[in-house]
Amino acid sequence: MEMGNGKGKIMRILNNGRALRVVIVGAGIGGLTAAAALHQRGFEVSVYERAAQLGEVGAGLQVGPNAVKVIRALGLEAQFVKLAAEPQMRLSLKWDDGTIRAQEPYGDSMQERFGARYYMAHRADLHGLLRSLVAENTIHTGAECASVENLQQGAVVRLADGREVEADIVIGADGIHSVVRAALFGKGEARFTNQICWRIILPMQELHDAADKLPIRLTGNEYTGWLGPTGHVLFYPLRGGELLNIFAGRVSNEWADETWAVPSDIDEMLEAYAGWHPGMLHILSRAREAFKWGIHDRQPLEHWVAGRIALLGDAAHPMMPTLAQGGAISMEDGYAIARYLDEGRDNPVEALAAYERDRQPRGARMQLQARQQFLNNQLVPPPPPLPVDWIYGYDAVTSELRPLGAQTNVAPT
Repeated sequence: MEMGNGKGKIMRILNNGRALRVVIVGAGIGGLTAAAALHQRGFEVSVYERAAQLGEVGAGLQVGPNAVKVIRALGLEAQFVKLAAEPQMRLSLKWDDGTIRAQEPYGDSMQERFGARYYMAHRADLHGLLRSLVAENTIHTGAECASVENLQQGAVVRLADGREVEADIVIGADGIHSVVRAALFGKGEARFTNQICWRIILPMQELHDAADKLPIRLTGNEYTGWLGPTGHVLFYPLRGGELLNIFAGRVSNEWADETWAVPSDIDEMLEAYAGWHPGMLHILSRAREAFKWGIHDRQPLEHWVAGRIALLGDAAHPMMPTLAQGGAISMEDGYAIARYLDEGRDNPVEALAAYERDRQPRGARMQLQARQQFLNNQLVPPPPPLPVDWIYGYDAVTSELRPLGAQTNVAPT
């Protein structure tokens, strides 16, 4: 098995005198966070990604204080801040006339309340920073996982090309259609949430040029949400305010593919928001291309772990984007699993069982709150947002670890 550059690291060894081997299936935000955190603790890590080229698709990503704490612990905060944008205020505007429904200061207040700031970033920028912490020769692309299985003293990943990779621990970070999850707990179907979305990135100058068409003056330093009974549209800055990210969500009974690579006609998008504020529609009309996808999630999963195989991120708890926490909680998972394996390296089965007992309740709660927030947004008038202090205030870096004990999960036969 390939090893990363362990120079300067303390190798975490088992009783047989070798480093604990961890294979991660999936090189997204969560998988690379786990790889980076494990590598920093001296584990032997390899990542297997089905895509032919490594790169994180997508557009804007909200990075709440809980995720910033993980970025800080990985030693990436200074670099991250240079690539990100920090909104100074959250504005909620009425969908048709643009009147202000609510406003809340961000900026310093986030640091004061939650111990870290709230940022917006291009997903590819964050992905690239995480990748920089993982040795290049430990990431294998074009390596599609076909199945996984627990062994007597380890686990094995079987790839579609016939190769087999054995490890002490296997982590499934392979998304909502996780092969690892299906192998452990059954495939099942993802649930269409009755939400379709468009994603757009524009030069921030487009927002400035439309100042006289908007109901209030927007500087581009805001996190602005236009909220209506049939959907919501978000504006927020990326890359230090150079770019405007737009997330346009629409309630719909019509199924749409959840992939992020379905081109959409601009007129189709504008028709979906007929009757919304003309200034908002003008901004949308400036798009030269747009991509549409359907939002899917799954029911909370009772178990994330079977023996020496564990899930994290969307493989464990795919959720609606209503709380903007999909990437953040995946980073929490990745850092937490590294902490548990470090603490319990002499008994990784117990370590993973403790990881599940810690993380599963939080993941399930977040899945269900994201659903409820989506439903609340459709009410007229919509109620205040559901509480998020329990989300932002959490610290996966310093939280008390659950005790390791004899309570474990058994791989299904």
